[in-house]
Amino acid sequence: MLLNHDLVKVDFQEILYEKRPCLDVAGNPIEGLFSAWIILNNPKQYNSYTTSAVKEVILAFRQASNDRSVVAVVFTAVGDKAFCTGGNTKEYAEYYAGNPPEYSQYMRLFNDMVSAIFICEKPVICRVNGMRIGGGQEIGMASDFTIASDLARFGQAGPKHGSAAIGGATDFLHLYVGIERAINSLTLCEPWSAHQAYQFGLITDIAPALKVDGKFIPNPLVITDKWLDDFGKMIYGTPKKGEEMQKAKEVLASGEVDLSMLDKLVERHISKLLYTFPNCTMKSLTEMRKKKLEHWDKNKEGSREWLALNMMSEAKAGFQAFNDGPKHNREVDFVKLRLLLAEGKEWNDELIRAISPQYQ
Repeated sequence: MLLNHDLVKVDFQEILYEKRPCLDVAGNPIEGLFSAWIILNNPKQYNSYTTSAVKEVILAFRQASNDRSVVAVVFTAVGDKAFCTGGNTKEYAEYYAGNPPEYSQYMRLFNDMVSAIFICEKPVICRVNGMRIGGGQEIGMASDFTIASDLARFGQAGPKHGSAAIGGATDFLHLYVGIERAINSLTLCEPWSAHQAYQFGLITDIAPALKVDGKFIPNPLVITDKWLDDFGKMIYGTPKKGEEMQKAKEVLASGEVDLSMLDKLVERHISKLLYTFPNCTMKSLTEMRKKKLEHWDKNKEGSREWLALNMMSEAKAGFQAFNDGPKHNREVDFVKLRLLLAEGKEWNDELIRAISPQYQ
């Protein structure tokens, strides 16, 4: 009789956990072999993770890792708008803002979630069904493979909302796209299209997801052929501008999002992994994961402490502005902030009220 190595029996409430039959090369289901699907389930808030959800993701990866019948893990989310946009900003603004000791404990859980992905003894595929932003980008990059809808967008949000992307992005992103592209993304927070992300080497593959008149078409919001911009640079997947963008939005609105091609691509990737020696595959992945872990293990505790203390100043202002500000303006007045700091004003509630859109 086989021993059970799970720590606890989990009744998942915040996320979904499913086992789906693996397919052979002919596309037929194989009895007794599965992929484990760990599915974020908060679509109304773009699949941001609450504290409770983080705990369940940790336990889900542990369960999938121990399951002898699981060939690979698919980390994804409900819907077609977002894989994940990071931590739940409502929870951040209303509970953690101004409370470093509590946020420090939360970040311990977040660190454990990232580490749970790294120690999973199965290949991990991030199935990106929409936006992968902020902490969502970080947990996605902890995965071994990324397969995305071509409507997806990738990026960071930290310096725009009072944080720094030190929950993994500063550790991992440059390994994928090079240091200068990483610096641009981490500071300016300008998202990349799925086509750009694929071209930059951030993701493994993309699948069309928009159907117009019953046929799949590439993402109409981006230029998907190589072309030269005004400076003679070769561009791929760059967002359209002006009238072209308006027409593209009309095309997008006229179609329907269908993720069946994405699912086929994910299943095909699992099938390819199926036809490899499991121990040799995992040894290869373990060695490659070390490149990320070299940075992650060195930095995660110091980053956790900094992020906790930052909840007293920029994070408190940024998250509360995003949560409480009007829909058309969820960022602080950065110019006014810099002027006040140049005058020597201290970080306090008076300064936060002076720069925050919800008080104007």
